[in-house]
Amino acid sequence: MAYHHGTLRAALIQAALDLLDENGPDRLSVREAARRAGVSPGAPFRHFADRGALMNAVAAVVLDDFRQHQRRTLAEIADRPAMWAFGLGFVRYATRHPHRFELIRGTIYSGAPPEELRPHVDAVEELAAAAIATGQDAGELRPGDPAIVHLAGHALVYGLSQMIVDGFVPAERAEALAARVLDTFGMGVAEFKGD
Repeated sequence: MAYHHGTLRAALIQAALDLLDENGPDRLSVREAARRAGVSPGAPFRHFADRGALMNAVAAVVLDDFRQHQRRTLAEIADRPAMWAFGLGFVRYATRHPHRFELIRGTIYSGAPPEELRPHVDAVEELAAAAIATGQDAGELRPGDPAIVHLAGHALVYGLSQMIVDGFVPAERAEALAARVLDTFGMGVAEFKGD
């Protein structure tokens, strides 16, 4: 992939994204991204201070892609509760893009995300919050603290996605199993009264 004048940053991010999809985040190197973009090994450092800065730029692209994927999923599965569709979309994305999921896991779930990723994380969180609010307003989710519902749902789909990516759950059965798990979770949230 050769770049045109003024597009080096975008070319490097695309090359790094391609490398991520092929090999995972641990094997993504600035040198190889530069080679694929058709520039010298030192050229990326005009735009990225180090490998971490390039990885954060790739993570921003992945988070935006994930958000768009979730929006499409919510529109496609409009006949199910929004929280259910959001959960299935999460599992689908992780299954179809295991290396992207690995990058998100390492960047976002390993503690506080880097400040430059905060707007991208917030955009995904806002979409999830809207799905929860929609479900609560429609009576599909019990009333209560939306943050707790979000944490419970997030833990469920994150854990399930990790099990699929790790091979504990067969990838070819992932979507059908995810749908059943989400149905079970939904019944529990809707019917369990608690204290």
